[in-house]
Amino acid sequence: MNLKSMNWRKYSPLLLMLMFPVLGWMYALTNNIENQEVYSLAMAADEAIPYLKWFALPYSVWIFYIYVCLFYFFKKDISVYYRNLMTYAISALLCYLIYSVFQTTVARPPVIGDDPFSWLMRYIYNRDQPYNCFPSIHCFSSYMVMRAIWTSSFRNKWNLTLITGMSSLIIMSTLFVKQHVIMDVLGAIFVVEVVTAAIILVERRAKLARERQKGTFGA
Repeated sequence: MNLKSMNWRKYSPLLLMLMFPVLGWMYALTNNIENQEVYSLAMAADEAIPYLKWFALPYSVWIFYIYVCLFYFFKKDISVYYRNLMTYAISALLCYLIYSVFQTTVARPPVIGDDPFSWLMRYIYNRDQPYNCFPSIHCFSSYMVMRAIWTSSFRNKWNLTLITGMSSLIIMSTLFVKQHVIMDVLGAIFVVEVVTAAIILVERRAKLARERQKGTFGA
């Protein structure tokens, strides 16, 4: 493959993914409890969920998984790529707004052991403060790409199985590594559904407006 002869311009929409470092910086600004009361949304059902350090692996590969899914959507249907970028950005900003006015936390268990999974758990806990829990960004983004493949025109048994399976694994991992509680997961799904519905509504209204314009000019 001759790299010089490639049409790099067609890949320019991928530059929009540079929004992720910016959103990550914004996340870091909200990941504290300065001048805030902190709440816990843990229920009895959360107490029954065991701590399983092996789930640190799917939890840790989350953002790389989201990047891969977005690139896949870009290659298959650019409109799905654009819609998911917009969904992610709006959902993340909504989460940051919630964190700034309603901060929640999750109690973390002590990490015992000197194996690779224990090392990974310590890295996760040290890197991320135990705040910014409701809604879960891991969960909303994983659910977002899962929902996208369910409704896409290019879905098949393979991509449905892979994306549904991996997204489900990541969502479950947030509970098993005690980074989130059930309400964080439900809140994440709700955010995606609301944002997706709003985007679809705006797209439909924009399409109707264009059609009316064409009808006016054609009259």
